[in-house]
Amino acid sequence: MDIRLNDVLEMKKTHPCGEKRWQVLRTGMDFRLRCLGCGREVMTPRFKAEKSIRAVFREGKRVDKQQG
Repeated sequence: MDIRLNDVLEMKKTHPCGEKRWQVLRTGMDFRLRCLGCGREVMTPRFKAEKSIRAVFREGKRVDKQQG
């Protein structure tokens, strides 16, 4: 899956603040994500994050998860 810095990820489950969208701050074996609702930052393993992604947005446009 092609995930880049500053992409916005829409996840399947909501954060406790009620937001589903996260901004990518770091990529690699782990992702650092920032909640766009409350600003909370979390580190999560890549495989766990990729299973939870519903949609990827790059520069405001939806991107196919498989193609990039």
